[in-house]
Amino acid sequence: MFQIGDTLISEDVLSEEFVCNLSKCKGICCVEGDSGAPLNEDELPILDDIYEDIKPYLRPEGIEAIEKNGKYERDSDGDWVTTLVNGGECAYVIFDQNGITKCGIEKAYEDGVVDYKKPISCHLYPIRLKEYKKFTAVNYHAWDICSDACTLGKELKVNVVHFLKDALIRKFGQEWYDELLKVDQEYQANKGKKRWFF
Repeated sequence: MFQIGDTLISEDVLSEEFVCNLSKCKGICCVEGDSGAPLNEDELPILDDIYEDIKPYLRPEGIEAIEKNGKYERDSDGDWVTTLVNGGECAYVIFDQNGITKCGIEKAYEDGVVDYKKPISCHLYPIRLKEYKKFTAVNYHAWDICSDACTLGKELKVNVVHFLKDALIRKFGQEWYDELLKVDQEYQANKGKKRWFF
C-alpha cells in the first residue's frame, strides 16, 4: 500500500497485468455479477439528464427495465448501481454483431451525443474505489471471468497503471497520474527486492 495525496493505493495496481480481451470474454463483466455497475451520487443526475439522448442507443429490454425500475437502483448493500435487465445484464448494455457487449452510453458519447463517457466504475475496472472519510482506497479487483484479460496483460507486459491511464486521469487528474507513474517506475525497477513502499 502506498499513498498519493488523499488516496491509498494497493500494490496490486502496480504488480497485476491486465488488458481487456473482448474477443475472448465478450464483455461478460457487463452481464455477470450480483448487481449493476456502482455509481457515485454525482452520476445519478447525469443519468437523469442524458437518458432521452441515449435512449435510441439502448435495447428494448434495457429501456423497459429502466422505465419500470428507474435509471439506477440500490443494491442489497444500499449502494447506487445501474439498473439490470431481469437480474442479468446492465440495462445500458448493447451487443454488437459478434455478440460482444458494449455500453450504450459510451456509444452515444463516441457519436458526440453526450459528453459523459460511462460510469467511472466501469471505466476504472479492474480498479475498485472505496471512499472513506479521510482517504480513497484504490484497489485491484480480481475476478475469475477476467482471466483472459490477465493472460493478455502478461503477454503484452501491460500493468493496470498503464491499461487504465485515461480512466485514472479522468478520476484523479493528470498530476496525480504523473505521480503514480513515478511510483510505478520505481516499483518496476525494484521488483523482487526489499519492500520499499509504505
